[in-house]
Amino acid sequence: MFLDRFFRPRTTLAMGQKLYAGVVAQARTPALYESYGVPDTVEGRFELYTAHVFLLLDRLRGQGSRASETSQALFDTYLSALDDALREMGVGDLSVGKKMRKLGEAFYGRVKSYESAFAALPQTDHLQALLGRTVYAQGGAENVAKLADYIVQKRAELAGQKLDRLLEGQAEWSAA
Repeated sequence: MFLDRFFRPRTTLAMGQKLYAGVVAQARTPALYESYGVPDTVEGRFELYTAHVFLLLDRLRGQGSRASETSQALFDTYLSALDDALREMGVGDLSVGKKMRKLGEAFYGRVKSYESAFAALPQTDHLQALLGRTVYAQGGAENVAKLADYIVQKRAELAGQKLDRLLEGQAEWSAA
């Protein structure tokens, strides 16, 4: 009985996992690839997962200790999924650490860039430039304004959602 507490998944971990599952479902929305022209590549998916994870982290920032724990659980789940994806793609055990470090650096770079772009809102020039450098690095930049509008819309939608529901792992993502 006493040990049950240690082996039971922590509530915040489970909520972070639920939030990440929602991120994955939203980032895999066909419209993002078909209508917004996001490349359906490993890099394109990484950028969409990263953007959606960041939107949730941004929403939960400064909302108390439970939100902080849930954010950390979301981030940990995201990193674990990246690690799993690398291994499924056949990256060897000795290389995974190096690749994860590069992905972590890329994520933190995106975080700083998204924070800067969000600080400049309602102007979307910075956000469009970021998306052009990352999501559309290989082409398709004619859709950058549309994707920037999508991200701003999702940010506003998350801001309108009740914190309690988010902390229960229930982020609502509207259609792309």
